[in-house]
Formats: sequence, structure tokens, C-alpha cells
Amino acid sequence: MRVGVLTGGGDCPGLNAAIRAVVRKATVTFGDDLVGFRNGWHGVVEDDAIPLDIARCRGILPRGGTILGTSRINPFKVPGGVDRAIATLERRGVEALIAIGGEGTLGISRQMAEAGVPVVGVPKTIDNDVNGTDYTIGFDTAVQVAVEAIDRLHTTAESHDRVMVCEVMGRHVGWIALYSGLAAGAAIVLVPEEPFDLPTVAQHIMRRHEKGRFATIVVVAEGAKPKAGTLELPPAEIDQYDHERLGGIGAIVAGELERLTHLECRVTILGHVLRGGTPTAFDRVLATRFGIAAVEAAHEGSFGTMVALRGSSIELISLDDATGRLKCLDPALIEGVTRIFLD
Repeated sequence: MRVGVLTGGGDCPGLNAAIRAVVRKATVTFGDDLVGFRNGWHGVVEDDAIPLDIARCRGILPRGGTILGTSRINPFKVPGGVDRAIATLERRGVEALIAIGGEGTLGISRQMAEAGVPVVGVPKTIDNDVNGTDYTIGFDTAVQVAVEAIDRLHTTAESHDRVMVCEVMGRHVGWIALYSGLAAGAAIVLVPEEPFDLPTVAQHIMRRHEKGRFATIVVVAEGAKPKAGTLELPPAEIDQYDHERLGGIGAIVAGELERLTHLECRVTILGHVLRGGTPTAFDRVLATRFGIAAVEAAHEGSFGTMVALRGSSIELISLDDATGRLKCLDPALIEGVTRIFLD
């Protein structure tokens, strides 16, 4: 079988581990021939690809990023893009396409599967917002990087009796914010799923400091929004993919909290630091298991599916189920877990 591989959307740690697993499983177990499309769906549309084999994938397990490159190109938004992509696959004799990506890449994969492309999806995104899987590739590493940063913020905050606001990625969901905040002992976590009220946050902070606390850590997801009518935000810039260009809510929150509490507030924006670098052991193992399972699914003819972690098992779910909605934080988790750490 000739197997194609692509990585689409934002980069994250663990992509290379997944590529390596696909290549090794396909080559060693099935004797497949593999081709890697460069820069996501762009490579399929433009017929830009490289051969993949075990030798090319040596040493990439611990490397961040992706040796194939990535982009957010959508064939359905490129003139003739779908026909060109299908023609590329037919011309190269690709019998199975393994698409490693997040919400956008997997959504395209679902549409391509409906158009007759034999595709299997692998979920990756630091946001952990793909439905149907407990974890996605890259999430664990992003949380670990955030936790290490917040641990360091604690010491300087305690030395100066400051409020430290740490902004992390999370456009629509607050998985990184909540998990890193809990793991690093943040007092307050602000997430996109629950609009925040800064006067209430300020009251919690002042109560903490009146009790003799010498530091307060506030973790805020970049996509967090204030309750309607409570705070005016500047209009967001729109990028070439019609997405809001996020980043900066941490500075706004810090400025308002300093005004409301009269305590010194500083902000740290982690941003793309969360995407880069060496994947954790968990992400390496998850990516490897996903890659192996994707190749097995392709050989079983289970196309139009995505590999998913459920409990400790790797299962197949339909791309329809995976892309039908985002996996958001359960309000009960936000309420039941975070509230006990406010004081």
C-alpha cells in the first residue's frame, strides 16, 4: 500500500513522533511505501511531497515541530483545490492518507472523506479541544511548559507581594489554563467557557492579601472574555484565515486588576513558547500509539475515522463525531475544582 502523511494547522510537540510511528509501523509490519506531503493540505493541492522512510525519520522522536512543515491551507477555499488534491493523490497512487491535525485539519479530512478520499485522522493540538478523545498530541507538553513558567512566577510574586497574570494559549477552550493553573497552584483561572467579572476577581485577590498571602497567580486563556457590559475590549484583528488574532487579554486583565486592587500587577504572556520544544514522555507515547493505530486502521479499510484515546485504550471514532463540536471544559469541573483554591 502507498500511504500519504501530512501535518496541518498549528505546530506542536509530538508531531514528529507521530510521523515516525506511522513510517515504522507501515514499513516494518506491512512493507508500505510512504510519501509525506509538505506544509499540510497545501502539499496535497500543489503536489509538493517527499519520500518517507525509516532512515529519514531517525532521530526525530524528541524533536518539536514537524519535518513535513505545516500550514492552515484549506483545499475547499482554494480555487479548484479539492479537484487538484484528489488528482495529486491519484497521480501518486496514494491508497491511504493519514492526516495529523486539529479541529481545522480534521474538519477538512471529514469533507475529503465525503469526497471519496481514503483518510484516517490523528488528533493533535495543544488546546486539547478535539471531540471524542481524552487527550490530543501536544497538550501535555504545553501544560508542562506552562506549569514550569508559573512555578517561577510564584517566587518573584512572593518576594514582592505582587499579582502575577500569566496568559496562555486557548482560543475557544481553557484546558491549558485550567490544567496548568491547578498543577501550579494558581489562585484564579479565567477560561473562554465562562465569562469573567473582574470586580469579583479583584475582591478575591484583596481578600487573599488581607489574610496575609504574599502572592496571587492568575492564569488567563487568550480567548477568555469578560461578562457582557463589564469591560470594553479593543476590536480584534482578523488574520488571513478569518480567525481573530488573539493575545493581549493578560495585559488588559493585569491593568484592570491593578486599578481595582491597588496592588502591583505584572503580566507574562507565554504564547508560542507553549508550542515549541521537546515533547514530554506522555506526548511521545501518545503520538506513537496514535501513529501505529492510524496505519492499522488504514489497512483495515476504516477510512473516514480518527484514532482517539479513551481511558487507556486507543479506539476509532468517526470524523463526523470528532469534528461535530469542540470539546469544552465541563462547567462542573470549573466550578467544583477551581473554587476551593480561591483563598
